[in-house]
Amino acid sequence: MGSTLTAGVVQLCSKQEISENIRTSEVLVERARDRGAQLVVLPENFPYIGRLANKLAMAEPLSATHPGPTLSAMIRLARRLQIHLLLGGIPIQSQRPDRFHNTAVLLGPDGAILASYRKIHLFDINIPHGAVFTESEHVLPGDDVVVAEVLGIRLGLSICYDLRFPELYRQMARLGAEVVAIPAAFTLHTGKDHWFPLLRARAIENQTYVLAAAQHGRHTDHRQSYGKACIIDPWGAVLAQVPDQDGVAVATLDLEYLARVRRELPCLEHRRL
Repeated sequence: MGSTLTAGVVQLCSKQEISENIRTSEVLVERARDRGAQLVVLPENFPYIGRLANKLAMAEPLSATHPGPTLSAMIRLARRLQIHLLLGGIPIQSQRPDRFHNTAVLLGPDGAILASYRKIHLFDINIPHGAVFTESEHVLPGDDVVVAEVLGIRLGLSICYDLRFPELYRQMARLGAEVVAIPAAFTLHTGKDHWFPLLRARAIENQTYVLAAAQHGRHTDHRQSYGKACIIDPWGAVLAQVPDQDGVAVATLDLEYLARVRRELPCLEHRRL
């Protein structure tokens, strides 16, 4: 196990122009790399925010040899910057033509696909006097809990609405996760009250670092994201946070500190359920 890992999380405001969103993402990922990040996490929906039917049309195969345009651009980026890059949530084709998987894809410095996670919990909600989201109309949920290795550190993968389901993160901890990624596009309505409490709870109860990339700002007339991309340590302290603009947060994750937290407060060893 490596003793440290420098990680970065990206915050941006994706809209309907895919090529512009990709360009912005590339600039921000490179900015994080220039600040020392070895692993960079992009938020959910970084290539496009808009109608789910349009995401279905842009869904790509999960393939490093025959990738679609988004995956191809990100593979080139990971290779050029020589980093691990987590694509926080992109449309990947499923076996059904009327559904896609909202998928987090972990790329290595050589552009290889190291792991992928299909979002398990789908966002079906009717916000009073606000937007209506019905992700299940076009998205197939995943089934598998995914923990991958990045530079000797165990990284658990999740996406946005998963954050509200603590049992998922407990399973990651049981599988050895030391860091969990939570790339998101949290609505302003829910994020202003729930984003930080939920992120800190997941970090504290599982004694893991949390990498929370985020969308921010107004995407369409009917959709606005909360932002506040951040990195949180296993004691629940916010190590780095992006202000209300496009940007990156970078912090060094100290695995010796994580081991000390788990040793001095061994709640993971004390669990009985």
